[in-house]
Amino acid sequence: MRHDSTFSLEGRVAAVTGANTGLGRAIWVDADLGNKPDYARIVGEAVSKLGGLHVLVNNAGIIRRANAIDFTEADWDAVLDVNLKSVFFLSQAAARHMIPNGGGKIINIASMLSFQGGIRVPSYTASKSGIAGLTRLLANEWASQGINVNAIAPGYFATNNTAALQADTKRNAEILARIPAGHWGDPRELGGAAVFLASGAANYVHGIILPVDGGWLAR
Repeated sequence: MRHDSTFSLEGRVAAVTGANTGLGRAIWVDADLGNKPDYARIVGEAVSKLGGLHVLVNNAGIIRRANAIDFTEADWDAVLDVNLKSVFFLSQAAARHMIPNGGGKIINIASMLSFQGGIRVPSYTASKSGIAGLTRLLANEWASQGINVNAIAPGYFATNNTAALQADTKRNAEILARIPAGHWGDPRELGGAAVFLASGAANYVHGIILPVDGGWLAR
């Protein structure tokens, strides 16, 4: 057996939510979530069209920015529904297929705000802190049933979600000053972590939050 075959995804079907732009576009096959998604239907279509489902990447996410004192209930609900609720119920639908079919890999996209508080993004911070906890909970329940549940925590990547920060000269300079790598992440720099967690190389990896942040958390 070749050494690099441990990382091979040959013959595996992967669904990546929110893959039309940004980080998800740099990972793989897409199964976008729409309004009021039918989670079982999404998984069912992936299975019927592609012959199975071995990997689910929960990447879909939105963000709303406002001071906490002014933050609206509508912006709270919108973000929690997409960033946290959909992750749980899509993972549940995927697990219902994976468990009787030999297991699989679920990879959630967390954030630096899974570790830190941030400012002006209360619902986003709550959702990404929730992703960290949910990743561990699902790992605890499903590891023994052949499903690896882990998360990737991207640092500051140049995507549509961070356009406002990149455009803010002061904040952009502050962010770059803290990143040891010295630059915003390119979405292509995230793919390797996803391949690792989706592959057989990560078979004994459960419930981790893997930062891919250019050293941000180390500073």
